[in-house]
Amino acid sequence: MIYYASFIPGLQQIIEGIVRERLPDARIHKLLDGALVFESSCTYDRLNFFCFNNIFAVIDRTDDSRPGLSLESYIRNICNRSLDPAVISANNRKIRSFRIITSMENRPVAVSERTRREAERLISAQSGLYPDRALPDTEFWFLYRSVGASSPQGFFVFMKRLTKRASLEKTLHQGELPPPLAYILCRLSRPKHTDTVMDPFCGYGSIPEQRLKHFPLEKFHAFDIDGAALNYTRKKLSRVSPSKCSIQKADLAAVPSLLHAACLDAVITDPPWGIYSPDIPAVDRFYTEMLTVFAGLLKPEGRAVILAARNGPLPEAVNSTGVFKIARDIPVLLSGRKAVIFVLEKEG
Repeated sequence: MIYYASFIPGLQQIIEGIVRERLPDARIHKLLDGALVFESSCTYDRLNFFCFNNIFAVIDRTDDSRPGLSLESYIRNICNRSLDPAVISANNRKIRSFRIITSMENRPVAVSERTRREAERLISAQSGLYPDRALPDTEFWFLYRSVGASSPQGFFVFMKRLTKRASLEKTLHQGELPPPLAYILCRLSRPKHTDTVMDPFCGYGSIPEQRLKHFPLEKFHAFDIDGAALNYTRKKLSRVSPSKCSIQKADLAAVPSLLHAACLDAVITDPPWGIYSPDIPAVDRFYTEMLTVFAGLLKPEGRAVILAARNGPLPEAVNSTGVFKIARDIPVLLSGRKAVIFVLEKEG
């Protein structure tokens, strides 16, 4: 089976490592900024990847070697070819309808009504599904992606969406961290089953949820000053090892009085303005105070994984405290905003 998987742009090297680790037989066809095309004998129900936004089954992939080939002409070409119907027809009984999505470089594009209807007839004939452009049970995508900014080459792909969750932009609260990114932050903390971990700005609980669900630990301490967000987090985490998570309303300054010194193996967090404008008054002073708190609570050689604004003052705060070193910085693009994942290591 060939899969097309999308993820948060900037994480391609990490994603490649996860795929190779989890799927020894994986053959990676294309590694792009925000997408991966790979082949594996593993079926979708056993993939269990938590770092992807969406996963698709590839029906056809055509490299863009012909000048002037448009998405519309690619779709017409697909409609006039003999395709292996195995992927198109493999649907469970709950799936009865579909719609077509057309995309160029991750942006929706329009095709003619005639071409769309031809594609709908093809899919209906091979799948037994009926088109429903409003509330479908599944989606078939016709997509074009370039290989990279330095190369004019690209490829077209015809694929079926396998993931069924709604768009994250429509389901997340304002400021809530997407679960796939929270998963990556937790993974970068070098998780161990003996860990005690903290998120002092837990908000709606994406980070503690991902750590409790997918990585072993001894205890998670979650703090925030937003009472409504904490109530939501309590309900969410009541279904995920609640005995291993302490949730308290507290601001950063109060946290040291609630925990023992040098009790944490890791801090994983997205500060309130971690992905926003770096020119908020006193943000540089806040980062220095934040790292001072982390330094007192982390064990020697403990880690802090922080999502922060790109070109923001966090590196300067690291230098000014003199307690941490930047082990890794990973630029990412989150909902159109430029951010960086900083992995800090406390000097022993």
